[in-house]
Amino acid sequence: MNTGELLAAARAKGLRIAVAESCTGGLLAGELTGPAGASTVFDRGFVTYSNAAKMDLLGVTTEALEIHGAVSEDVAGQMAVGALHRSEADVAVAITGVAGPGASGRKPEGRVCFGLATAQGARTETVEFGPRGRDEVRQASVAHALDLLLQAVERTP
Repeated sequence: MNTGELLAAARAKGLRIAVAESCTGGLLAGELTGPAGASTVFDRGFVTYSNAAKMDLLGVTTEALEIHGAVSEDVAGQMAVGALHRSEADVAVAITGVAGPGASGRKPEGRVCFGLATAQGARTETVEFGPRGRDEVRQASVAHALDLLLQAVERTP
């Protein structure tokens, strides 16, 4: 996915983007802010690696974290909605997962949950990237989030 394509599409529609990241630790925000002129589209990024940060900065509930765990669609959805509501963005994406090495509790390496939020609502999905190693899982997560953002921008009137 070409980041420039996403930024151009968002710019053409006057849309702003926010991101909420856990396992990618700011890589997505870095990718989005790499091209010149990104400031016309990128509003802000939240790196919420700890559960406390997810709750404090994005409004993720204690109940969601206790019942489903940080790596869950429920938490990813709350992260995306929180990023949308705590920014000037029109579309927000969230990433939370197990980059590895190894599993985290009962959740395998490579499981990543995504949330996407717009004014029209929120949706979530889980992708099993598998045990590719930490760097590859993180890069695959960034690429998938960019694809989700492009789809959301293209669907926005």
